[in-house]
Amino acid sequence: MEINFQTDVGLKRNTNQDYAGLFENQAGVSLAILADGMGGHQAGDVASQMAVNNLGVRWQESSIDTSEKAAQWMIKEIQDENELIYEKGQSHPDYLGMGTTIVSAVLLDQSFVLANIGDSRAYLIRNGQLRQLTEDHSLVNELVKSGEITREMAANHPRKNVLTRSLGMPGMVEVDVTNHLWVPNDYILLCSDGLTNMVPEEAILAILLSEKTLNEKVATLISTANEAGGADNITVLVIHFDEQKEENQ
Repeated sequence: MEINFQTDVGLKRNTNQDYAGLFENQAGVSLAILADGMGGHQAGDVASQMAVNNLGVRWQESSIDTSEKAAQWMIKEIQDENELIYEKGQSHPDYLGMGTTIVSAVLLDQSFVLANIGDSRAYLIRNGQLRQLTEDHSLVNELVKSGEITREMAANHPRKNVLTRSLGMPGMVEVDVTNHLWVPNDYILLCSDGLTNMVPEEAILAILLSEKTLNEKVATLISTANEAGGADNITVLVIHFDEQKEENQ
């Protein structure tokens, strides 16, 4: 298994409120996390870094090695982190209302478990095809699902950045968790909307299927988003499962 992640401020923003990390627990199982923060001043930075680093530290202290336990862990820990971020947001005027998306993957020897809140996405690339595995928790996605607008209309909707669910909300937040088997040569892409709002899925797929190294593929995804306008921070994390199943994780 090979993993690479990179982040870039983009061309329009002064600060980077995206944050990503990779953590290994006591059983040698990896957790990849990506967060896209929101809020004025430095609040988005604070929220995304809190989510990634706090969850990462708690993962490093665990010894989880099954998909069932990983799913339970992510639901509980992400809900706990939601409360911590909300409380932090109430503690200082500059942090009021801060929040973050989160998309994370526990990488096991036969499967991977995804958890997400917000509109940062996870994709699976298999047999030359790209498939979105997460659902956006956004106003425009709700409008698409209800048939009020088309997916084409959603791409340019004036309220496309309005989230219906994020980390840092008051009360209990619902976490979407799914379990997936992987096969040799699969790719998983975790990304913030700074990529998906700028680069069509066909172009993302072509880059990931190219002959470049994994590091070069991630860098090319970011540079392509910037060439298209770089309207937001861009963070890309790609996992490539090797040709052979790994006997030990």
